[in-house]
Amino acid sequence: MTGFARAEGTDSGLAWAWELRSVNGRGLDLRFRLPPGFDALEPGLRDAAGKVLKRGNVTANLTIKREDTARLAPDPAALEAVLALALSLHARIPGSPLPRAEALLALPGVLRQAAAEQTEEEAAETEAAARAGFAQALDLLVTARHGEGARLAVTLAKQLDEIAALKQQSAAEAADQPAAQRARMLENLQALLREQPSLPEERIAQEVALLAARSDVREELDRLDAHIHAARALLAEAGNIGRRFDFLVQEFNREANTLCSKSSSVALTATGLKLKATIEQLREQVQNIE
Repeated sequence: MTGFARAEGTDSGLAWAWELRSVNGRGLDLRFRLPPGFDALEPGLRDAAGKVLKRGNVTANLTIKREDTARLAPDPAALEAVLALALSLHARIPGSPLPRAEALLALPGVLRQAAAEQTEEEAAETEAAARAGFAQALDLLVTARHGEGARLAVTLAKQLDEIAALKQQSAAEAADQPAAQRARMLENLQALLREQPSLPEERIAQEVALLAARSDVREELDRLDAHIHAARALLAEAGNIGRRFDFLVQEFNREANTLCSKSSSVALTATGLKLKATIEQLREQVQNIE
């Protein structure tokens, strides 16, 4: 969802420029920075952006500059202040010349640029040009984000391949868990029987069932496989998939956490941790998807 676009042009003696910047965001956050007098444009511009953008923090900045040289006009308050000061100094210094007009007007702040007033028709034309310029910049931003999305899809596909490989490795390492758990189960049963020779059969059955459930990770591996297929199917879609992909990554994390908690071998735990790290990398990249 990152991107940058700039569009500029001129109209009725005014030069305008739009700059649109987009960074990652869970939802759509639009922020407009408009010159004084252009605030009325924001609702329509916001609606236009909301139709083509679904996620991201987007800042839209409009600058307006007058191309022709603006006429100069005196600031009455500043002129009165410097004139009073100059006359006061002249009165205090005998024989000094009277202040000259050009010298007073050359002092900072006395003369200011006075922008020529636009007619209603010119103002309407400028607003229309600003709206058209925003549409142009918005199209460029969408194109930039699509380009970023195409590059991101390659990265996501590689990360899904890594997750699939780690899932396969986990399945191979988990294949040895039943034998290890059986051995552990017998040790636990023998310890229980030594402490309580008359242990009820129901208690023994409960212990056996509990240990068997703790060692079986086939369900987690099957769900991980299903999530990988679902993620690849999302990447093949052309629509907005960011929120759905975000939710799917949460499911990836849930299965990886359960896999690690059920692990009874160092190798499987190490692979599970690698799996969690890769899923976290996937989650960070998914935040960029619209």
